[in-house]
Amino acid sequence: MYDVARIRADFPILSRQVNGRPLVYLDNGASAQKPACVIEAMTQMYTQDYANVHRGLHTLSNISTERYEAVRGIIARFLGAPSEEEIVFTTGSTEGINLVSYAWAAPRLQPGDEIVLSIMEHHANIVPWHFLRERQGVVLKWVEIEPDGSLPAEKVLEAIGPRTKLVAITQMSNVLGTAVDVKTICAGARERGVPVLVDGSQGAVHAPVDVADLGCDFYAITGHKLYGPSGSGAIYIRRDRMEEMRPFLGGGDMIATVSRDAVTYNSAPVKFEAGTPGIVQQVGLGVALDYLMGLGMQNVAAHEAALRAYAEAKFKGLNWLHIQGNARDKGAIFSMTLDGPAHAHDISTILDKRGVAVRAGTHCAMPLMAHLGLTATARASFGLYNTTEEVDALVSALELCHELLA
Repeated sequence: MYDVARIRADFPILSRQVNGRPLVYLDNGASAQKPACVIEAMTQMYTQDYANVHRGLHTLSNISTERYEAVRGIIARFLGAPSEEEIVFTTGSTEGINLVSYAWAAPRLQPGDEIVLSIMEHHANIVPWHFLRERQGVVLKWVEIEPDGSLPAEKVLEAIGPRTKLVAITQMSNVLGTAVDVKTICAGARERGVPVLVDGSQGAVHAPVDVADLGCDFYAITGHKLYGPSGSGAIYIRRDRMEEMRPFLGGGDMIATVSRDAVTYNSAPVKFEAGTPGIVQQVGLGVALDYLMGLGMQNVAAHEAALRAYAEAKFKGLNWLHIQGNARDKGAIFSMTLDGPAHAHDISTILDKRGVAVRAGTHCAMPLMAHLGLTATARASFGLYNTTEEVDALVSALELCHELLA
């Protein structure tokens, strides 16, 4: 049984008050809170076990290395990757996508080659491809969403042409909550000989992921949205794609030998991990993923689906509230505007006075905002510890916004 009260007790910050009211944390799409087990594991590393990893033969280095490297296997299990050797540690999805841009795409794409992406991508899955547009003449081919905010897989596949070299697509929109059928996209793209990069920054948080079943070539995750620390993350890279990549960052760990006249590289995945890593951050991510797997991602998905349905029913009574995107298949993410002159920043500020934390702005998705004809929205994004009572608190605070800003 999914016991949300017990789960909430695992997150120390949820017991605090903001502006004299119980915290209602609905900014999970930006960054999730951390369970005590993650905080305690990181504290243990810093106070008892910390040293640099690899090559240090003393006790603390051996402990740190063992705990750090064990996370690779945890991530592989969480993502359903066939091998932990297909997992590259990163600081988050942004670094992972940039790694693919620099190490895989840049050496092989020519002027006029195309990258297919959707209009609802996060900037982290746009800007690295703009680098290739600016510097190498690569063409970005945009796929529009439907009026309800959905993105049919066939529209993405129809955009693939003879010059398409990559499809870069989100699994779930961080603005609309739209879930994308990336499995169908991956299958269709593979038939056309085109690799697929999936931005799993939101998708991996809200439902089970099996990259082997999806059939993707690259899958990026970021730890701080997965109830782990900031500065942690990983990218799954299918083994044959990894063999096509050249190192992106140079420095310690990613080399085998260095001389005055030559360098030889370490084997993958380590050759893509230069320098002293975020040791404690990655250990924290491993604990967070173990926590999620202990809850069961199917159970998390079911809980959040119930929250979404409850919120949608409550929102229907607010005829001055506008939710952007109402695709049938979506997560519990709601980007909102109100009738009248109310700006998203005003909405967020008033909600905060009631202890309700939401995000206001463009959500690092300016092309989508322009497509929707908006400059900003207020976004409430739910997580595994949120409750129907917190939906009620959000609705009550929104009613106050309408009263004050209409």
